[in-house]
Amino acid sequence: MSDTTQSAGWRLKLSAVALGVSIFAVLWFAAAALGTKYGLWGWQFGLGKMTIGWGPMIAFGSAGLAVIALIIGFIKSPRTQPVILALGALLIGLMLVFRLVGFGAQAASLPPIHDIQTDWSDPVRFSEALLAQRKSDDAMNPVEDAPVIPESPGIEERWPGMGGRLVSEVQEEAESERTVDGETVPPAYDRPIEPLYFDQSPGEVASYALSIAEDRGWDIFTRPEAGEDVEQTMIEATATTGWFGFKDDIAVRIRAVEGATRVDMRSISRVGLSDLGANARRVSAFMDELADRADGRRAP
Repeated sequence: MSDTTQSAGWRLKLSAVALGVSIFAVLWFAAAALGTKYGLWGWQFGLGKMTIGWGPMIAFGSAGLAVIALIIGFIKSPRTQPVILALGALLIGLMLVFRLVGFGAQAASLPPIHDIQTDWSDPVRFSEALLAQRKSDDAMNPVEDAPVIPESPGIEERWPGMGGRLVSEVQEEAESERTVDGETVPPAYDRPIEPLYFDQSPGEVASYALSIAEDRGWDIFTRPEAGEDVEQTMIEATATTGWFGFKDDIAVRIRAVEGATRVDMRSISRVGLSDLGANARRVSAFMDELADRADGRRAP
């Protein structure tokens, strides 16, 4: 075997190892999520340790090894196979790195809350049956009428000044542009999260709302009452995220008010401090679709 062939073989093996490490990194993150979803370990381990704790080291390590393999692959001929494998490894590694960087930037831009609703002055309350279900499923986050962000050194370090504040105040700030230290801070959420009003009866609006909830694949816990004489009714459901299997509980309150039907909504995570905006997006998307289907408006 010639020196050139031996050199190519050595460089090819390094590129193959780099590609294998990058594929392992992808499988690592998939295992972290799916293992959490199917109960192989708790979310603190799957998300906290495997994804947030060890994940960046694995992702950056795979990308770094791919860069080394790519540089060595370009040193001399034959280059084709080592470079192709190294490029594949680098693309996978960079994809993971960019996803992690984006995840971190998103987390930093959103408030540390996991409970969202349309009107904190008149909170939507879950039924005793659903609260009991949350308790039996070991939900860590309490359901309160006026929740407060916990105070701890970790929260103060990551979100200065947030500890001890009312969730309602923080949600309101996240819905609008504000000025901090002379700089304009854009809203964290797309728009204010508000109630909707309809001309149809509560029973008719409830049928639209139930259809949307079912279309979204939510597990319906409480079905609304039907009939033209219904003055107030409720839909309760649980949404499960795709990868980690996190469960968020949802309540949609539909009632007659001053010649119209008003719809309020609440979505709260069972675990975790920050929901990364998931509950706000869920409420906004649901209310937007309900408004489109039933010709809703944002004023009485």
